[in-house]
Amino acid sequence: MKILFVHQNFPGQFPHLSEEMQRLGHEVMALTAEQNQRPTKVPVARYSYGQQKAGEAVGKIGANHYERAEQGLAAARGAMALKQQTGFTPDVIIGNIGWGETLYLRDVWPAARMLAYGEFCYHSRGYDTDFDPEFQPQSTSAQIMVTSRRSHLVQAMADADAAIVPTHWQASTFPQCFQPMITVVHDGVDTAVLKPDPTAHLVLPGSGVLLRQGDEVLTYVSRNLDPYRGFHVFVRALPAVLQARPNARVVIVGGDDRGYGKFPPTGGPWREYLLAQMPGQIDMARVHFTGRIPYDSFVRLMQITRAHAYLTYPFVLSWSMIEAMAAGALVIGSRTAPIMEVIGDGVNGRLVDFFDIEGWSAAFIEALANPDRALHLRQAARQTALERYDLRRICLPRQVAFLETAGL
Repeated sequence: MKILFVHQNFPGQFPHLSEEMQRLGHEVMALTAEQNQRPTKVPVARYSYGQQKAGEAVGKIGANHYERAEQGLAAARGAMALKQQTGFTPDVIIGNIGWGETLYLRDVWPAARMLAYGEFCYHSRGYDTDFDPEFQPQSTSAQIMVTSRRSHLVQAMADADAAIVPTHWQASTFPQCFQPMITVVHDGVDTAVLKPDPTAHLVLPGSGVLLRQGDEVLTYVSRNLDPYRGFHVFVRALPAVLQARPNARVVIVGGDDRGYGKFPPTGGPWREYLLAQMPGQIDMARVHFTGRIPYDSFVRLMQITRAHAYLTYPFVLSWSMIEAMAAGALVIGSRTAPIMEVIGDGVNGRLVDFFDIEGWSAAFIEALANPDRALHLRQAARQTALERYDLRRICLPRQVAFLETAGL
Protein backbone atom coordinates (compact mmCIF):
# COMPACT_ATOMS: atom_id res chain seq x y z
CA MET A 1 0.00 0.00 0.00
CA LYS A 2 1.24 3.51 -0.84
CA ILE A 3 0.62 6.00 1.98
CA LEU A 4 0.99 9.77 2.05
CA PHE A 5 1.15 11.51 5.43
CA VAL A 6 0.30 15.22 5.42
CA HIS A 7 1.31 17.60 8.19
CA GLN A 8 2.85 21.08 8.02
CA ASN A 9 5.23 20.11 10.84
CA PHE A 10 5.72 16.47 9.89
CA PRO A 11 6.14 14.09 11.61
CA GLY A 12 3.75 15.94 13.96
CA GLN A 13 1.38 13.32 15.35
CA PHE A 14 2.75 10.65 13.00
CA PRO A 15 6.37 9.87 13.99
CA HIS A 16 5.68 6.35 15.18
CA LEU A 17 2.87 5.45 12.78
CA SER A 18 4.74 6.57 9.65
CA GLU A 19 7.86 4.61 10.56
CA GLU A 20 5.83 1.57 11.61
CA MET A 21 4.05 1.52 8.26
CA GLN A 22 7.46 1.68 6.60
CA ARG A 23 8.66 -1.22 8.72
CA LEU A 24 5.62 -3.25 7.73
CA GLY A 25 6.59 -2.90 4.08
CA HIS A 26 4.30 -0.12 2.88
CA GLU A 27 5.62 2.64 0.62
CA VAL A 28 5.44 5.80 2.72
CA MET A 29 5.94 9.46 1.86
CA ALA A 30 5.12 12.73 3.60
CA LEU A 31 3.98 16.15 2.39
CA THR A 32 4.98 19.06 4.62
CA ALA A 33 5.62 22.80 4.60
CA GLU A 34 8.82 24.05 3.02
CA GLN A 35 10.11 25.66 6.22
CA ASN A 36 9.71 22.46 8.24
CA GLN A 37 13.11 20.81 8.69
CA ARG A 38 12.29 18.33 11.45
CA PRO A 39 14.25 15.09 11.04
CA THR A 40 12.44 11.98 9.79
CA LYS A 41 13.25 8.63 8.17
CA VAL A 42 10.33 9.08 5.78
CA PRO A 43 10.93 10.57 2.28
CA VAL A 44 9.49 14.09 2.27
CA ALA A 45 8.01 16.38 -0.37
CA ARG A 46 7.52 20.04 0.51
CA TYR A 47 5.12 22.76 -0.52
CA SER A 48 5.70 26.50 -0.42
CA TYR A 49 3.35 28.60 1.65
CA GLY A 50 3.90 32.30 2.36
CA GLN A 51 3.16 33.96 5.68
CA GLN A 52 0.74 36.54 4.27
CA LYS A 53 -2.88 35.83 5.15
CA ALA A 54 -5.33 35.68 2.31
CA GLY A 55 -8.08 36.66 4.71
CA GLU A 56 -6.55 40.10 5.20
CA ALA A 57 -7.76 40.98 1.73
CA VAL A 58 -11.37 40.18 2.56
CA GLY A 59 -11.61 41.60 6.07
CA LYS A 60 -11.34 40.01 9.48
CA ILE A 61 -14.60 38.07 9.47
CA GLY A 62 -13.87 34.63 8.09
CA ALA A 63 -10.17 35.38 7.69
CA ASN A 64 -9.10 32.10 9.24
CA HIS A 65 -11.16 30.15 6.72
CA TYR A 66 -9.52 31.94 3.78
CA GLU A 67 -6.06 31.47 5.25
CA ARG A 68 -6.61 27.72 5.62
CA ALA A 69 -8.03 27.48 2.09
CA GLU A 70 -4.90 29.25 0.86
CA GLN A 71 -2.68 26.77 2.70
CA GLY A 72 -4.76 23.92 1.26
CA LEU A 73 -4.13 25.29 -2.22
CA ALA A 74 -0.39 25.49 -1.49
CA ALA A 75 -0.42 21.86 -0.32
CA ALA A 76 -2.30 20.83 -3.46
CA ARG A 77 0.33 22.50 -5.62
CA GLY A 78 3.00 20.60 -3.74
CA ALA A 79 1.05 17.40 -4.26
CA MET A 80 0.75 18.04 -8.00
CA ALA A 81 4.50 18.61 -8.20
CA LEU A 82 5.11 15.37 -6.32
CA LYS A 83 2.81 13.52 -8.70
CA GLN A 84 4.39 14.98 -11.83
CA GLN A 85 8.01 14.62 -10.72
CA THR A 86 7.90 11.15 -9.16
CA GLY A 87 4.69 9.54 -10.35
CA PHE A 88 3.81 8.79 -6.75
CA THR A 89 0.12 7.97 -6.46
CA PRO A 90 -0.99 7.13 -2.92
CA ASP A 91 -3.62 4.54 -2.12
CA VAL A 92 -4.21 6.30 1.20
CA ILE A 93 -3.77 9.90 2.34
CA ILE A 94 -3.83 10.62 6.05
CA GLY A 95 -3.42 14.19 7.24
CA ASN A 96 -4.01 16.52 10.15
CA ILE A 97 -6.96 18.63 9.03
CA GLY A 98 -6.17 21.57 11.33
CA TRP A 99 -4.43 23.76 8.74
CA GLY A 100 -6.45 23.00 5.63
CA GLU A 101 -3.72 20.99 3.93
CA THR A 102 -5.99 18.11 2.93
CA LEU A 103 -8.79 20.25 1.47
CA TYR A 104 -7.94 19.76 -2.21
CA LEU A 105 -5.85 16.57 -2.23
CA ARG A 106 -8.76 14.47 -3.49
CA ASP A 107 -8.72 16.69 -6.57
CA VAL A 108 -5.10 15.67 -7.14
CA TRP A 109 -5.58 11.97 -6.38
CA PRO A 110 -9.32 11.22 -6.77
CA ALA A 111 -8.92 7.47 -6.29
CA ALA A 112 -7.06 7.72 -2.97
CA ARG A 113 -8.75 6.94 0.33
CA MET A 114 -8.79 10.11 2.46
CA LEU A 115 -8.29 9.69 6.21
CA ALA A 116 -8.59 12.69 8.51
CA TYR A 117 -6.65 13.18 11.73
CA GLY A 118 -8.86 15.50 13.75
CA GLU A 119 -7.85 17.25 16.96
CA PHE A 120 -10.71 19.60 17.74
CA CYS A 121 -13.69 21.30 16.11
CA TYR A 122 -14.27 24.90 17.21
CA HIS A 123 -17.53 26.20 18.70
CA SER A 124 -18.45 29.79 19.43
CA ARG A 125 -20.05 28.82 22.75
CA GLY A 126 -19.53 26.25 25.46
CA TYR A 127 -15.97 25.19 24.71
CA ASP A 128 -12.64 27.02 24.71
CA THR A 129 -13.50 30.36 23.15
CA ASP A 130 -15.87 31.64 25.87
CA PHE A 131 -14.41 29.71 28.80
CA ASP A 132 -12.29 32.44 30.40
CA PRO A 133 -14.14 35.76 30.83
CA GLU A 134 -10.95 37.56 31.88
CA PHE A 135 -9.22 37.17 28.52
CA GLN A 136 -12.05 36.28 26.16
CA PRO A 137 -14.52 39.18 25.85
CA GLN A 138 -17.50 38.00 23.82
CA SER A 139 -19.29 39.74 20.99
CA THR A 140 -21.32 38.63 18.03
CA SER A 141 -18.40 39.43 15.73
CA ALA A 142 -16.04 37.31 17.83
CA GLN A 143 -18.51 34.41 17.76
CA ILE A 144 -18.86 34.70 13.99
CA MET A 145 -15.09 34.52 13.61
CA VAL A 146 -14.99 31.33 15.68
CA THR A 147 -17.77 29.82 13.60
CA SER A 148 -15.85 30.61 10.42
CA ARG A 149 -12.81 28.97 11.99
CA ARG A 150 -14.49 25.56 11.82
CA SER A 151 -15.42 25.77 8.15
CA HIS A 152 -12.25 24.17 6.80
CA LEU A 153 -12.46 21.44 9.47
CA VAL A 154 -16.02 20.55 8.52
CA GLN A 155 -15.16 20.59 4.83
CA ALA A 156 -12.19 18.28 5.40
CA MET A 157 -14.30 15.85 7.44
CA ALA A 158 -17.04 15.89 4.80
CA ASP A 159 -14.49 14.89 2.16
CA ALA A 160 -12.87 12.15 4.26
CA ASP A 161 -13.65 8.44 4.16
CA ALA A 162 -12.81 7.98 7.85
CA ALA A 163 -11.28 9.91 10.73
CA ILE A 164 -9.12 9.26 13.77
CA VAL A 165 -9.18 11.47 16.89
CA PRO A 166 -7.00 11.06 20.04
CA THR A 167 -9.65 11.25 22.81
CA HIS A 168 -13.36 10.69 23.17
CA TRP A 169 -13.99 14.23 24.35
CA GLN A 170 -12.12 15.73 21.40
CA ALA A 171 -14.12 13.48 19.07
CA SER A 172 -17.33 14.77 20.65
CA THR A 173 -16.54 18.31 19.50
CA PHE A 174 -17.19 17.33 15.86
CA PRO A 175 -20.76 17.54 14.52
CA GLN A 176 -23.00 14.55 15.15
CA CYS A 177 -23.17 13.67 11.47
CA PHE A 178 -19.45 12.82 11.51
CA GLN A 179 -19.48 10.66 14.65
CA PRO A 180 -20.00 7.31 12.86
CA MET A 181 -16.83 7.81 10.82
CA ILE A 182 -14.58 8.62 13.81
CA THR A 183 -12.28 6.10 15.48
CA VAL A 184 -10.80 7.17 18.82
CA VAL A 185 -7.17 6.16 19.30
CA HIS A 186 -4.67 8.15 21.33
CA ASP A 187 -1.24 8.92 19.87
CA GLY A 188 0.31 6.95 22.73
CA VAL A 189 3.24 7.50 25.09
CA ASP A 190 6.39 5.42 25.32
CA THR A 191 6.14 3.94 28.80
CA ALA A 192 9.52 2.24 28.38
CA VAL A 193 11.13 5.70 28.33
CA LEU A 194 8.62 7.46 30.56
CA LYS A 195 8.85 5.50 33.80
CA PRO A 196 9.72 6.22 37.42
CA ASP A 197 13.43 6.51 38.18
CA PRO A 198 14.58 7.02 41.81
CA THR A 199 18.04 8.03 40.55
CA ALA A 200 16.76 10.83 38.30
CA HIS A 201 18.56 14.16 38.53
CA LEU A 202 18.67 17.30 36.42
CA VAL A 203 20.75 20.48 36.33
CA LEU A 204 18.43 23.36 35.44
CA PRO A 205 19.64 25.40 32.47
CA GLY A 206 20.69 28.91 33.34
CA SER A 207 20.62 28.62 37.13
CA GLY A 208 22.79 25.52 37.45
CA VAL A 209 20.54 24.26 40.27
CA LEU A 210 20.74 20.49 40.72
CA LEU A 211 17.43 18.71 41.30
CA ARG A 212 17.10 15.10 42.43
CA GLN A 213 14.22 12.68 42.86
CA GLY A 214 12.83 13.35 46.35
CA ASP A 215 13.43 17.11 46.26
CA GLU A 216 10.50 19.42 46.93
CA VAL A 217 9.73 20.39 43.33
CA LEU A 218 6.55 21.71 41.73
CA THR A 219 6.43 21.74 37.93
CA TYR A 220 4.42 23.30 35.13
CA VAL A 221 4.99 22.46 31.45
CA SER A 222 3.42 23.87 28.30
CA ARG A 223 4.63 24.50 24.77
CA ASN A 224 3.93 28.18 25.43
CA LEU A 225 3.02 29.92 28.67
CA ASP A 226 -0.48 31.18 27.94
CA PRO A 227 -3.97 31.21 29.47
CA TYR A 228 -5.25 28.30 27.35
CA ARG A 229 -3.08 26.08 29.53
CA GLY A 230 -3.95 27.96 32.71
CA PHE A 231 -0.60 29.68 33.14
CA HIS A 232 -2.24 32.73 34.71
CA VAL A 233 -4.00 30.58 37.31
CA PHE A 234 -0.84 28.64 38.12
CA VAL A 235 1.28 31.77 38.62
CA ARG A 236 -1.34 33.40 40.83
CA ALA A 237 -1.37 30.31 43.07
CA LEU A 238 2.38 30.43 43.69
CA PRO A 239 2.76 33.16 46.39
CA ALA A 240 0.85 31.11 48.98
CA VAL A 241 2.78 27.98 48.03
CA LEU A 242 6.19 29.63 48.30
CA GLN A 243 5.28 31.16 51.65
CA ALA A 244 4.02 27.86 53.08
CA ARG A 245 6.87 25.74 51.67
CA PRO A 246 10.16 27.66 52.13
CA ASN A 247 12.24 24.81 50.64
CA ALA A 248 10.14 24.31 47.55
CA ARG A 249 11.34 25.07 44.05
CA VAL A 250 9.06 25.73 41.10
CA VAL A 251 10.17 24.80 37.57
CA ILE A 252 8.21 26.34 34.70
CA VAL A 253 8.90 24.99 31.22
CA GLY A 254 7.59 26.67 28.08
CA GLY A 255 8.15 29.32 25.45
CA ASP A 256 7.02 32.93 25.25
CA ASP A 257 5.06 32.79 22.00
CA ARG A 258 1.37 33.70 22.13
CA GLY A 259 0.27 30.06 22.27
CA TYR A 260 -3.28 29.11 21.33
CA GLY A 261 -4.87 32.44 22.13
CA LYS A 262 -3.71 36.04 21.85
CA PHE A 263 -0.88 38.03 23.37
CA PRO A 264 -1.81 39.95 26.56
CA PRO A 265 -3.29 43.47 26.29
CA THR A 266 0.16 45.03 26.65
CA GLY A 267 1.74 42.76 24.04
CA GLY A 268 4.81 40.67 24.71
CA PRO A 269 4.98 37.42 26.70
CA TRP A 270 2.29 36.37 29.16
CA ARG A 271 5.08 35.62 31.63
CA GLU A 272 6.11 39.28 31.78
CA TYR A 273 2.51 40.51 31.82
CA LEU A 274 1.51 38.34 34.78
CA LEU A 275 4.67 38.83 36.82
CA ALA A 276 4.29 42.59 36.43
CA GLN A 277 0.91 42.31 38.16
CA MET A 278 2.52 40.56 41.15
CA PRO A 279 5.51 42.69 42.19
CA GLY A 280 7.38 41.24 45.15
CA GLN A 281 4.97 38.33 45.56
CA ILE A 282 7.13 35.62 43.99
CA ASP A 283 10.61 34.61 45.16
CA MET A 284 12.34 34.43 41.79
CA ALA A 285 15.33 32.69 43.39
CA ARG A 286 13.10 29.64 43.77
CA VAL A 287 10.98 29.96 40.62
CA HIS A 288 12.87 28.84 37.53
CA PHE A 289 11.72 29.69 34.00
CA THR A 290 13.65 27.34 31.72
CA GLY A 291 12.08 28.10 28.37
CA ARG A 292 11.74 25.00 26.23
CA ILE A 293 14.02 22.12 27.14
CA PRO A 294 15.22 18.92 25.41
CA TYR A 295 12.89 15.95 25.66
CA ASP A 296 15.23 13.88 27.83
CA SER A 297 15.38 16.77 30.32
CA PHE A 298 11.57 16.88 30.37
CA VAL A 299 11.47 13.14 31.13
CA ARG A 300 13.87 13.52 34.05
CA LEU A 301 11.92 16.48 35.35
CA MET A 302 8.72 14.40 35.40
CA GLN A 303 10.61 11.65 37.26
CA ILE A 304 11.78 14.19 39.84
CA THR A 305 8.71 16.36 40.41
CA ARG A 306 6.73 16.01 43.60
CA ALA A 307 3.66 17.66 42.06
CA HIS A 308 2.98 18.47 38.42
CA ALA A 309 0.33 21.02 37.45
CA TYR A 310 -1.63 20.60 34.24
CA LEU A 311 -4.44 22.99 33.39
CA THR A 312 -6.34 23.47 30.17
CA TYR A 313 -9.39 25.18 28.76
CA PRO A 314 -11.88 22.75 27.17
CA PHE A 315 -9.47 22.12 24.30
CA VAL A 316 -6.95 19.63 22.94
CA LEU A 317 -5.32 17.45 25.61
CA SER A 318 -1.51 17.71 25.69
CA TRP A 319 0.70 14.65 25.39
CA SER A 320 2.70 16.00 28.34
CA MET A 321 0.00 15.23 30.88
CA ILE A 322 -0.10 11.52 30.10
CA GLU A 323 3.68 11.46 29.76
CA ALA A 324 3.92 12.86 33.29
CA MET A 325 1.56 10.16 34.53
CA ALA A 326 3.62 7.46 32.82
CA ALA A 327 6.74 8.78 34.56
CA GLY A 328 4.99 8.35 37.92
CA ALA A 329 4.29 12.01 38.61
CA LEU A 330 1.41 13.22 40.74
CA VAL A 331 -0.63 15.27 38.29
CA ILE A 332 -2.86 17.96 39.77
CA GLY A 333 -5.16 18.88 36.93
CA SER A 334 -7.98 21.28 36.21
CA ARG A 335 -11.50 19.93 36.49
CA THR A 336 -12.16 20.40 32.77
CA ALA A 337 -13.52 17.85 30.32
CA PRO A 338 -10.31 16.88 28.47
CA ILE A 339 -8.57 16.02 31.76
CA MET A 340 -11.56 14.35 33.39
CA GLU A 341 -11.53 11.73 30.62
CA VAL A 342 -8.15 10.57 31.96
CA ILE A 343 -7.88 11.57 35.64
CA GLY A 344 -10.28 10.85 38.46
CA ASP A 345 -9.90 12.96 41.58
CA GLY A 346 -8.39 10.79 44.31
CA VAL A 347 -8.12 7.85 41.90
CA ASN A 348 -5.04 8.51 39.76
CA GLY A 349 -4.44 12.21 40.44
CA ARG A 350 -6.03 15.32 41.85
CA LEU A 351 -8.51 17.72 40.25
CA VAL A 352 -9.12 21.37 41.11
CA ASP A 353 -11.64 23.79 39.60
CA PHE A 354 -9.83 25.75 36.91
CA PHE A 355 -10.35 29.23 38.40
CA ASP A 356 -9.99 28.29 42.11
CA ILE A 357 -6.70 30.01 42.98
CA GLU A 358 -6.91 29.13 46.68
CA GLY A 359 -7.78 25.54 45.81
CA TRP A 360 -4.70 25.25 43.61
CA SER A 361 -2.46 26.68 46.32
CA ALA A 362 -3.87 24.26 48.89
CA ALA A 363 -3.47 21.26 46.57
CA PHE A 364 0.14 22.16 45.78
CA ILE A 365 1.00 22.74 49.44
CA GLU A 366 -0.50 19.40 50.46
CA ALA A 367 1.32 17.53 47.70
CA LEU A 368 4.66 19.13 48.54
CA ALA A 369 4.27 18.64 52.29
CA ASN A 370 3.06 15.03 52.24
CA PRO A 371 4.47 13.13 49.26
CA ASP A 372 3.88 9.69 50.81
CA ARG A 373 0.12 10.29 50.89
CA ALA A 374 0.14 10.52 47.10
CA LEU A 375 2.12 7.36 46.42
CA HIS A 376 -0.98 5.36 45.49
CA LEU A 377 -2.07 8.13 43.09
CA ARG A 378 1.32 8.06 41.38
CA GLN A 379 1.16 4.30 40.98
CA ALA A 380 -2.38 4.47 39.66
CA ALA A 381 -1.38 7.23 37.22
CA ARG A 382 1.33 5.06 35.72
CA GLN A 383 -1.05 2.12 35.56
CA THR A 384 -3.51 4.30 33.62
CA ALA A 385 -0.76 5.14 31.13
CA LEU A 386 0.15 1.46 30.79
CA GLU A 387 -3.41 0.19 30.35
CA ARG A 388 -4.85 2.92 28.12
CA TYR A 389 -2.09 4.92 26.47
CA ASP A 390 0.94 2.65 26.03
CA LEU A 391 2.45 3.36 22.61
CA ARG A 392 3.85 -0.04 21.64
CA ARG A 393 1.28 -2.40 23.13
CA ILE A 394 -1.96 -0.48 22.66
CA CYS A 395 -2.03 2.75 20.67
CA LEU A 396 0.31 2.04 17.78
CA PRO A 397 -1.27 -1.35 16.93
CA ARG A 398 -4.70 0.31 16.95
CA GLN A 399 -3.46 3.13 14.72
CA VAL A 400 -2.01 0.61 12.27
CA ALA A 401 -5.26 -1.35 12.28
CA PHE A 402 -7.22 1.84 11.61
CA LEU A 403 -5.00 2.88 8.72
CA GLU A 404 -4.93 -0.56 7.11
CA THR A 405 -8.66 -1.14 7.56
CA ALA A 406 -9.94 2.33 6.69
CA GLY A 407 -7.48 2.55 3.82
CA LEU A 408 -8.94 -0.45 2.00
